Amino acid sequence: MLGLGLLARTAAEIRRDVAAANTRDPAARRVRSVEILATWPGVHALLAHRVAHALTGVGVPIVPRAIATISRAATGIEIHPAAQIGDGLFIDHGMGVVIGETARIGNDVTLYQGVTLGGTGFATGKRHPTVEDNVTIGSGAKLLGPITVGHGSKIGANSVVIHDVPANSTVVGNPGHPVRVEGRRPEGPDTDWVHLPDPIADAIKGLANRIADLERALAENPANGEFVAKGDVRPFRPLRGPNPAGG
Repeated sequence: MLGLGLLARTAAEIRRDVAAANTRDPAARRVRSVEILATWPGVHALLAHRVAHALTGVGVPIVPRAIATISRAATGIEIHPAAQIGDGLFIDHGMGVVIGETARIGNDVTLYQGVTLGGTGFATGKRHPTVEDNVTIGSGAKLLGPITVGHGSKIGANSVVIHDVPANSTVVGNPGHPVRVEGRRPEGPDTDWVHLPDPIADAIKGLANRIADLERALAENPANGEFVAKGDVRPFRPLRGPNPAGG
């Protein structure tokens, strides 16, 4: 009975993973579930992990790690058999994704290629991130240590996050900084990654504006009656263009 219960639970989790890919991947909108199950590497990695995790939970030796190793070779996605993953995880493309042993992922999370949920140092115990429900993590982002990413948050591409992330916030940069987009906290997986605010660029822009103001003041009131040339400060141009998320 225990084996039948595990099998039924694993099958239900896999169905929800396939449904998540069908819902959140634009390339899968008119693709049948059988095709997604057969050809989507993110779904393959999750299928293998669901089985390996179930076997780990009942104390089966060697086999879970063997399954994880074969899955990594086949998909380029490395998930430790002990990692806890909720329902409806969607891994888009997936190459280079790493999910560590003590990582915990909630429901309806979206990961893009190159994401790392990693540890720091050689300490034992909880050493990998906890990602709560409805979180989206952009390509190449690195989340390191036993941090918590709050519900509904967004992590920008190539960000390096080493501190807790509040719920419903957006983080960009290295190290990651919580920011807002147009005064609103975005919801859903379709985040406009190109136009996320950059706090470092904003700081540099502020300094450039300040220098321009000082040079203008000196030019209008030169010291000792001498003319002070105004420096050539190139203005920052706001990034414009179509939204890559569509719409």
